[in-house]
Amino acid sequence: MRNIFLFIRRYFTFLSFLLLQAASLWFLFTYNRFHRAKGLGVANEMSGFFNSNYNMAEDFFTMREENRRVHKMNDSLLNRMPTNFVIADTSVRLVTDSIPNDTLGRVRHFIWRDAQVMYNTVNSEKNYLQINKGSSNGVRDEMGVFSSDGSLVGKVINVSPNFSQVMSLLHVQNKASVLVKKTGHAGIISWDAKDPRFLLLNNIPKSDSIAMGDTIITGNYSISIPPGMMVGRVAEIIQDNTTNFYVLKIRTGANFQSLQQVFVVENLQYDEQTKLLEETRKKVDDPKRNTR
Repeated sequence: MRNIFLFIRRYFTFLSFLLLQAASLWFLFTYNRFHRAKGLGVANEMSGFFNSNYNMAEDFFTMREENRRVHKMNDSLLNRMPTNFVIADTSVRLVTDSIPNDTLGRVRHFIWRDAQVMYNTVNSEKNYLQINKGSSNGVRDEMGVFSSDGSLVGKVINVSPNFSQVMSLLHVQNKASVLVKKTGHAGIISWDAKDPRFLLLNNIPKSDSIAMGDTIITGNYSISIPPGMMVGRVAEIIQDNTTNFYVLKIRTGANFQSLQQVFVVENLQYDEQTKLLEETRKKVDDPKRNTR
């Protein structure tokens, strides 16, 4: 108690100044409309500044959970896309499949499952990413992998029980057949190991009316990858006078440098389709069978 009185005695003049200053400001803002409006404006600015910064800090710490929530919502929406279903012919069989159907009677063809990126590379000629879903989660080789906004990322090439290795589009050996959405012409997309933001698209004829910003999508050339999904947009049209084809520089739809959440797409009729394909190849290519 003695120290408190000594403190007041020592700083009595300064404390008195602060008290009188506070009283004068109170009278000024209470009985003067102009100064009160100005004071409230400054107070609002200050409170808004601190509140916005507090919200930014709070958002930073809750961003991971928010990303997971949005990713699950995207997962649900992607699974409802019409391209994930096919119309089954029920004229012969009463029961076409045990796979869930939608309200229009279409059989589900593709199903999307979310996964988290464990690591990802973009600076090598052969880039891979690893995800936290493996064979125990139904993931297997050749499944398509897409970013959280539905843009093509690559394909699964190896699995363990709990993890999968994905060959990125940023891999010099990864070539995919895609379509120009506007014209429907197919081409081959690949990476030249230069800029992770861009891919190269070849085999598009110069007769096509290609323009900057045209959308490049997946086509019907893969059993594992659904058609009509985003790959990128035309960023540059390179004229090659030695051929009748364009070389197009494509800005990727997926941001490979910041991948955190992805989707793995499963074709629920994959086994049936691949079995039919293999049997057809054997039937056509078997010389003994052809001579009969």
